Amino acid sequence: MLAAERRDHLLDLLAREGKIVAKDVAATLGISEDSVRRDLRDLAAEGLCQRVYGGALPVSPALVDYAARRTVSPDGKRQVAAVAAALVRPGSALILDGGTTALAVAQALPPDLACTVITHSPTVAVALLDHPRAEVFLLGGRLFKHSAVTCGAAAVEAALNVSAELCLLGVTGVHPEAGLTTGDAEEAAMKRALAARASDTYILASAEKIGTASRFRVLPWEGISGLITDADSGHPVLEQLAAHGVEILAAG
Repeated sequence: MLAAERRDHLLDLLAREGKIVAKDVAATLGISEDSVRRDLRDLAAEGLCQRVYGGALPVSPALVDYAARRTVSPDGKRQVAAVAAALVRPGSALILDGGTTALAVAQALPPDLACTVITHSPTVAVALLDHPRAEVFLLGGRLFKHSAVTCGAAAVEAALNVSAELCLLGVTGVHPEAGLTTGDAEEAAMKRALAARASDTYILASAEKIGTASRFRVLPWEGISGLITDADSGHPVLEQLAAHGVEILAAG
């Protein structure tokens, strides 16, 4: 099989199965695992897959820059945000992550809601300026421009000194095997620090993130209270997660 044919086979397998196991592909095609791994390295270099131990997974489309992400699935994000905003009780404290879906949550909060919002996102904080009864605490640190959030040692330390009833957390990938992932190590650490300071943590994940993976793991499944998504309830990934006890909150 020519290299171009192997490439097409791998991309088709990734689309159909949601993963590639290098040793299985090698056995099927009668080639070495080294050849499959080289093919996967080439595909990963083009941004067409996320390499993992033993193979590859679909890459998340949410790894593009912040400005570009605003145009990705805006309706789905608004649907997820509406369900997430309904979880915020009057008088409660909320830890709200950064990113475009979290910004949609801030915009979906009732303007007259009395609550405390703790965030490391300047854009989320600004969006709450027209919520007169919302007390806003902005956690400082190094600005990670890709996601328009603060992270690093100073931000993590600031997070350790807050607490809340609810944390709404964004990720770039949701996969049964890879778990909840994002594309930057420091951002992943910041998300873990935020989640650790809340009684309940719900993941915000519009449909395009379901079944994909990024490089850095954020949390194990047992570390969250549930997943909010607009993906179809019959999506095979959601069925797998539900079978393992993950609460799925349907949006839309």
